[in-house]
Amino acid sequence: MAVSEAIENYLETIYILSRQQNEVHAIDICSYLSYSRPTVSIVLRQMREHGLVTVNEENHIYLTEEGLKIASQMYERHELLTSMLMMLGVSRETAMHDACKIEHDLSDETFEAIKRHMQEYAKNQD
Repeated sequence: MAVSEAIENYLETIYILSRQQNEVHAIDICSYLSYSRPTVSIVLRQMREHGLVTVNEENHIYLTEEGLKIASQMYERHELLTSMLMMLGVSRETAMHDACKIEHDLSDETFEAIKRHMQEYAKNQD
């Protein structure tokens, strides 16, 4: 299933928050992304309808298997691209910002080539 860049950002945010805290609520997403509660509620409903998240009786938000797959891919892309840009001399803040823009538009083929290159580079640094 193809998802939009916005949905990818929400999934990645839920993934990051779930690694930092036991429970993720809509208000946590609002704070992290600086979005309004109504906006987050609309997107969460869409993600539930597409089977990317579940919300329990206590309003805790969880990634489904499919949501986790997409979120972890986006997170990996973001982290690797941020590292690569910082290696090139880009400041951390700028690298993080630019990685967020690049991660969504990069083809799988190109990302895998960058990943292989970074792994090879890391091996040669040892």
